[in-house]
Amino acid sequence: MEATLSKPALRPRLVIVWLLLLALIVGIALLQSHDRNRPDSDESVSGPRMLLPAPLAELGLIEIAYKGAFHRFERDAANGWFYHAHGPSNTNADTNHQHVTNAKLTPIIERALRGLEAARIERRFPAGPNDADYGVNAPEIFILVYRKPSDLQPLLRCSVGKVAPDQLSRYVLAAGSPEVVTIANFHIDNLLNLINTVTAIIAQTPAADIAPR
Repeated sequence: MEATLSKPALRPRLVIVWLLLLALIVGIALLQSHDRNRPDSDESVSGPRMLLPAPLAELGLIEIAYKGAFHRFERDAANGWFYHAHGPSNTNADTNHQHVTNAKLTPIIERALRGLEAARIERRFPAGPNDADYGVNAPEIFILVYRKPSDLQPLLRCSVGKVAPDQLSRYVLAAGSPEVVTIANFHIDNLLNLINTVTAIIAQTPAADIAPR
């Protein structure tokens, strides 16, 4: 009787995972279409108009702080990306946390981070008195980018603020920058969809696939 009842109980979870995957794929497809239609789409993936300070191929760790948890996306020795389940910040000495080796996650993480790599700076505003209006002084989302997982200092630490009045852009402030910039909001939506997707998949991952790191 218990076995009979457990099967239907799993279906809503599977539906949620598939819906999250679909949202992530659609978001990335929109991103690729957006970039192909830009007249300057052949611009390098790093440079003064790009959010990330280096191409994704040169990065080894990206952390996203969201709702009080650090979501760590790290590159392993085989050059594939994996997810640290609610690990602490890279600057925290505590290494007693876990990572997920679920093979489904690697291409999902790779595609989403490729989207972040393509994020271009659209507009610039002087930082300072208007930071509260932009939402970057008390953000819900932080992004930290490291060249290597062992690095103590990130290449980029930025606060993600409010959605701009046009509802298409998002305010971002990099630590130490004199300017608040905007990027297309779907880049941030893609990262949040990535977090939702991997956590949903992890919820269905057998304990044997979750190992100490």
